[in-house]
Amino acid sequence: MISYNSIKEICDKASEQGLKISELCLRDQAKQMEQSEDEIYATMEKNFDVMVEAVSKGNDPELRSTSGLTGGEGYKMLRYAQESDGGLSGMFLSRAIGRAMCVSNCNAAMGRIVATPTAGSCGILPGCLVSMYEDRHMDKKDIVMSIFTAGAFGMVIANTASIAGASGGCQAECGSASGMAAAALVELGGGSPKACGDALGMALINQMGLVCDPVAGLVEIPCIKRNVSGVMIAFSSADMALSGIDLKIPVDECIAAMKSVGDSMSASLKETSLGGLATSPTGMALKKKVFGE
Repeated sequence: MISYNSIKEICDKASEQGLKISELCLRDQAKQMEQSEDEIYATMEKNFDVMVEAVSKGNDPELRSTSGLTGGEGYKMLRYAQESDGGLSGMFLSRAIGRAMCVSNCNAAMGRIVATPTAGSCGILPGCLVSMYEDRHMDKKDIVMSIFTAGAFGMVIANTASIAGASGGCQAECGSASGMAAAALVELGGGSPKACGDALGMALINQMGLVCDPVAGLVEIPCIKRNVSGVMIAFSSADMALSGIDLKIPVDECIAAMKSVGDSMSASLKETSLGGLATSPTGMALKKKVFGE
């Protein structure tokens, strides 16, 4: 796989060569893997198809997680969006967050998903991109290409900080996913490489400090609902970047700050289920219900 040391490196390289970040990453990955760009693209297109399928599978009122704790949230949200003319958030965003929950529901029911970058945050990128594809009718090739941008930025975070809740808290999972999605959305919106980087940073700073406290140690409560906020932050961050609002703190410094916060975070708040919602009275009762402990 391709490996970059910083977001600035990617953005500068793309700008200097007059390329979109996705074009740069596709080219570099094809060279490194000694495959054609068409082969690499075809693999990514299959990933997007899995995202679409996960939305469909999760949109089932009868679907339940293996634990029985969750199921049907995505279906309820999509039904509400339709029946309420979009609710308070408007049709597009209401459907986007519904799709995100559908993917998370699919994951909790042991369905096939794309970890973007993790299973716990798997609904955020699909919620954004499938909505751009199905509701905004954007070209499928552009959607698929934008995933290369999201992936490259995610790799930088993984290499220089963390994408794992066990080491960085939920900020490392849903925060990273939201930033990756924001960058992809900016590229789809015609933004510059720098704007893609700014969108990533804006999403990260809006979820910095978010803890990982899964009830019963399962990727369900509160994870599914945190995918929703990740989608909303991705779209708002993308719009801020596209409007020309400056990030102020360089994106690579935002990533470093996220790592510092994660390193400072108590182990009880990093996927161990020893703090936060996991140890609330109801959280403990749900754990007992699932495991009988």
